[in-house]
Amino acid sequence: MGLQITDADRAFAADARAYLRANLPEALAYKVRHNIRLTKEDLTGWQEVLAARNWYAIGWSKEMGGAGLTPVQRYLFEQEYGAICAPHPCQFGIAMAGPVIHSFGNDEQRARFLPDIRENRTFWCQGYSEPGQGLIWLR
Repeated sequence: MGLQITDADRAFAADARAYLRANLPEALAYKVRHNIRLTKEDLTGWQEVLAARNWYAIGWSKEMGGAGLTPVQRYLFEQEYGAICAPHPCQFGIAMAGPVIHSFGNDEQRARFLPDIRENRTFWCQGYSEPGQGLIWLR
């Protein structure tokens, strides 16, 4: 597959590289490099850095309130992200609950939950203890 990378894509990648490198705390990168347990505060603090640029829910469309990146921009972002030893954001809210709520929830549920997920104001987890009780949200 041949990627067609435009000047705008290169500028986006350079911007992402500069922002990520400037805002990743060295102590956090150290923990990731040395496989040291991350705290909830480590994760939410870094997720706030990403949310400030609308990059926490990086895969969300503009319709969902995300960055609406093209596939090439998403690829370039992931390349830059992978190069800096940053922790992976917690995926339950942004990759699991959010897209399901967007696709299958009603307008009230979308308005209630999606902004808080996208802006890192809630921390989601998923558990399976009873049938039909899969998603849990915490404030």
